[in-house]
Amino acid sequence: MATNNTPQQGSQEAKVKNWIVGISIAIPLAVAVLLFMPAKLTSLGGWVYFLPHLNAVINSAASLALVFALVFIKQKKYGLHGATMTVAFILGAIFLVSYVIYHSAAESTPFGGEGSIRTVYYFLLITHILFAAIALFPILFAYYYGYTNQREKHRKVVKYAYPIWLYVSVTGVIVYLMISPYYTPNF
Repeated sequence: MATNNTPQQGSQEAKVKNWIVGISIAIPLAVAVLLFMPAKLTSLGGWVYFLPHLNAVINSAASLALVFALVFIKQKKYGLHGATMTVAFILGAIFLVSYVIYHSAAESTPFGGEGSIRTVYYFLLITHILFAAIALFPILFAYYYGYTNQREKHRKVVKYAYPIWLYVSVTGVIVYLMISPYYTPNF
């Protein structure tokens, strides 16, 4: 499906775009609700306190997949590029599920650092959150255009999607490493 040659293809693409927009709005809203909900789902148990550590591993692997995907596209190895982007996409989805489970059951951990490191931490955290809130929109479009072989549209969106995605993925790991000494061992 490289181009929209028929009205049916155009209609299907419009539906996909509506889904992308809907998902891109719904997920950040759901995450915001989970972060600020007054009562957590404590019935999930203490195992959820392992999830931030798992999330850091997932984000690290996604970051590596994104870097390899860039290398592969520069080498014009389109199959490998698509495969590594699919790995990054799947890891992102797994991360999102894990993140939602954790934040529905556990309170956020306060950062205990002092001095200038506190400023660095909050700068990274705030920019990470802001970019994460908008990242899904260009990522989903970039993935869709790549998957449907709409290369020109894919290239245009990737100019924005890729650096945002890589930034969110890498800063997620950095923020985790900075806050991990302050996690209460509950598992």
